[in-house]
Amino acid sequence: MKNEDIFSRYSRQIFIEEIGLEGQQKIMNAKVLVIGAGGLGSPVIQYFAAAGVGTLGVADFDEVELHNLNRQIIHNENSVGKSKVKSAEDFVKNLNHQVNFIGFESKIDESNAEEIISQFDMIIDGSDNFKTRYLVNDTCVKLRKPLVYGSILGFSGQVAIFNYKGSKNLRDIFPEPPFDEDLPDCDSLGVLGALPGIVGSMMANQALKIITDLPLNLNQITLIDTLNWRFQTVDF
Repeated sequence: MKNEDIFSRYSRQIFIEEIGLEGQQKIMNAKVLVIGAGGLGSPVIQYFAAAGVGTLGVADFDEVELHNLNRQIIHNENSVGKSKVKSAEDFVKNLNHQVNFIGFESKIDESNAEEIISQFDMIIDGSDNFKTRYLVNDTCVKLRKPLVYGSILGFSGQVAIFNYKGSKNLRDIFPEPPFDEDLPDCDSLGVLGALPGIVGSMMANQALKIITDLPLNLNQITLIDTLNWRFQTVDF
């Protein structure tokens, strides 16, 4: 891509004093893995591709279903029945063909977590179960990878940065995962489609700040209540 094309495409980011050409180059050199191409992963993938993240990995073992479409905005009716990773790749290539897309059509588990996560500079956890969240967290701690975490349910969400520049990790705030069978999830209680857009956009924003070395408030979790429109940060 020619320099003038780069400037034209990303000018509104480059114009930001804290980003500039140097920050845009960092974005274009970044290697980021998004775990989950669903409700949270969709806006993250969308904004990473738009921002020009150089290498974008996406891991998901699922296929697109019709009920996904109220919130998983990178997929469409023609994607139903298709692998979410393939659908995500189609979206990214249509939006920004310069992005190097790496797909993993497999579940992140004990057999592959280290091998996959070690290939990237930063991890975005958009998974939907506690077993995966804790495995991803523990692997990032072991490999010293920064992790951007998010979760959603109904009208509520959470966002946090873990394991970045010596900051704390998921187990420092929630030492052990709860029993999955005791907890409600989106399949049983649902989720308003715009909520993952809000939370995922916040995750993408935090990740881009990490990439461009901008100041961050660490050891905090942001609690989002969109029903009552309240945002609260809790130190841990």
